[in-house]
Amino acid sequence: MKKQLIKKILVSLLIVVLIAATWFVWPRLPIITAFAAKGMCSSVFLANKTPERVEAEDLSFFPISLAKSKIDYDEKSVTSTVFGLAKRKAIYRDGLGAVLVRNKNEQKLQDAAINIPAPNYAQDTILWPKGDLLAENKPEGVNYARLNELIDTCFDAPGSEPFKKTLGIAVVYDNQLIAEKYLDGYDANTMFHGWSMTKSITGALAGILADQGKLNVEEPAGFKEWNNDNRKNISVKDIIQMSSGLDWYENYFTISDATIMLMQKDYMLASILDNEQAYAPGTYWNYSSGDANLLSGILRNKINNDTDYHNFIYTKLLYPTGMLHTKVETDASGLFVASSYSYGSTRDWARFGMLFLNDGVFAGDTIISKNWVDFMKTPASASDGYYAGTFWLKESNPERALNDVPGDVFFADGFLGQRIYIIPSKKLVVVRMGYGHTNFSFNDFLRELILTLPQH
Repeated sequence: MKKQLIKKILVSLLIVVLIAATWFVWPRLPIITAFAAKGMCSSVFLANKTPERVEAEDLSFFPISLAKSKIDYDEKSVTSTVFGLAKRKAIYRDGLGAVLVRNKNEQKLQDAAINIPAPNYAQDTILWPKGDLLAENKPEGVNYARLNELIDTCFDAPGSEPFKKTLGIAVVYDNQLIAEKYLDGYDANTMFHGWSMTKSITGALAGILADQGKLNVEEPAGFKEWNNDNRKNISVKDIIQMSSGLDWYENYFTISDATIMLMQKDYMLASILDNEQAYAPGTYWNYSSGDANLLSGILRNKINNDTDYHNFIYTKLLYPTGMLHTKVETDASGLFVASSYSYGSTRDWARFGMLFLNDGVFAGDTIISKNWVDFMKTPASASDGYYAGTFWLKESNPERALNDVPGDVFFADGFLGQRIYIIPSKKLVVVRMGYGHTNFSFNDFLRELILTLPQH
């Protein structure tokens, strides 16, 4: 009798656990498969990575690693499932990148492909930084042996289990590329996912538009959907500094405003415009990919011509700074996904850092005004000194605090350990591309790297 009772209790508990697990997991499966389909599609057809490496790197973390992806090379599409369930499909469009197939007709998505303008110069005949030819004479006083030894320690040994998970590193000192290294099989032209470093690119684009007199950070964001409520008082500055006050929850590992926007919406801007205001603008800081895409929407509205909008990033920012191996993707509506979807080479990310190291001047040409550069690294008043205008000033996690790094550091940050550190007092730009950072100390790396430079 007692054994039967225990058996019934155990069966009941098992049923409860299964129901609870189903309740928790089922709504999240489409996030997993959408993430996998989009990531695989972009990495294969935009970044030219092999599916095996995409699975081993970009999609290697749990629960995304549960997804299985099927690639159609003729159609340029990827379909992903988990245990055969929650099927999601992504397709690649020339000029616009990969996009998830949701409510918009698949043929219309494919027909939206565009031709982006050509840069009209070849980097293999031009000196760094705009080109790829490196000067024979490197800066004096650098301990190059120790520097290269240090960089070697940042990479996993061939054939070993992934630990450091570094894909590429580039170091620029005094405007010269003094060191770089890549995981086996990659090189200076390999494009890596920048994730939230895309936010800083969008901040730069806003600066170019502001310098042209077409954008004023103090003016309202200007979305007609907000005309009849207090959201009409949210300024461009509030959005750039992630202080819009909108109700927003950012978490990439569960159902959140961020994953709903990225994984379930054709028109990402619309999903953000629906969010209610939780705080007065400028009074509360909240890390928000939604704010980043609001900024992209503002730029699109200001330019007011989609051909010009899609060309703008290339003709006004990427090509003038030698970033020829960088692409930013759009959603199904043609909106640049300013929060998350850029792919660029390690050298290109270093070039982007140099633009800000030199107060908006690149290879002798002023791309962005110094006033805007200063604005992009001025702390947002509500952020407690952590965040500025699409650049970070401190690591968000106190356990990764940059305690041994000069206080003038500012940086772009991608959620899987991608970083562009800019340290003006050391004339230094450091790029680290990776697919994880649990076992990588940015503070220790930068501290030891700085010790290899001339000590003034």
